[in-house]
Amino acid sequence: MAKAIRNIYNRSLTGPLLVCLFLALLPVGFPSNYILSILIIVAFYTIVGTGLTLLMGYAGQISLGHAAFYGIGSYTSAILSAHAGLSPWLAMLAGMVLSALVAFIVGIPTLKLKEHYLALATLGFGVIVFVFFKELDGLTGGLNGFFGIPSISLFGFPFDNDFRFYYLIWTLAMLGIIFARNVVQSRVGRALQAVKDSETAANSLGVPAQKYKLQIFVLSAVYASVAGSLYAHYVSFINPELFNVKTSLDFLIMVVIGGSGMVWGGVIGAAVFVILGEILKEILPYFTDASGEFQIVLFGVLLVVILIYMPRGLGPMVVQTAKNRLRFGKRKAAAASGGDRSA
Repeated sequence: MAKAIRNIYNRSLTGPLLVCLFLALLPVGFPSNYILSILIIVAFYTIVGTGLTLLMGYAGQISLGHAAFYGIGSYTSAILSAHAGLSPWLAMLAGMVLSALVAFIVGIPTLKLKEHYLALATLGFGVIVFVFFKELDGLTGGLNGFFGIPSISLFGFPFDNDFRFYYLIWTLAMLGIIFARNVVQSRVGRALQAVKDSETAANSLGVPAQKYKLQIFVLSAVYASVAGSLYAHYVSFINPELFNVKTSLDFLIMVVIGGSGMVWGGVIGAAVFVILGEILKEILPYFTDASGEFQIVLFGVLLVVILIYMPRGLGPMVVQTAKNRLRFGKRKAAAASGGDRSA
């Protein structure tokens, strides 16, 4: 049985299981709809951030257009479930397929570019998709938004309140993280690392760099699409402003804050970004009327500080602290056990 699990999942499950236990107990310790709604938003961004971490941290590519895939998943799921009467799960699947197809088509030419040229190309793609969302008002509702998106359910069990949706979204987010960890440790992950270190050297060793970059770009787009679909079914209303360039930059900031060099960077960056944003919303109105603009400025300053003093992000520090705590707990338990026996 253990061997069969190792064949499917090649990493230690201790970390994910501890995180799952922590997340499962959180609503019990903090039974507040406000806190649940914050944690649900963190989960949406975690899914997107995990995909972007694979793209940026392991393949060495950058994207300033992932809000477009977030929006494609969101609108596809909304239109198919609200207008065509399709099950939200099938609509989500359709969004994933469409996002993957668009990412494949866009990725073939753009992933031949490097560094800031690639960033500008993906930025342009995000702007184009945003304009489509805004101008195709007969389909998307335009700037008036898209109303009446049904909530999601499974085998007749509706996820129609924060408590139920919390467990759904975090289950899917953790599955996404576990899958990403497996990818990183697999042959594909090692090939991506080779591509990141030196694309020329990887190609000379027979690693098809362009193929792997395209695959991981498509996979990261699917992650964003799933998050977008779930978001649409959670809030039941969407509009194009949710998927503009600023959203893409927010995703990028989250990954940089959390650390793009590790899979857990997505969830850490999302948590810091959302929780800090909520704190600033409460504090800034006491000092200025333009709190939204100052919030952007403060996030910019935070980004610069992290890039200068912690270029690997907060993730390595958080994970190392957690490991030290676990080791300390084990040593303490072993010492207590030894003391009991001697007594």
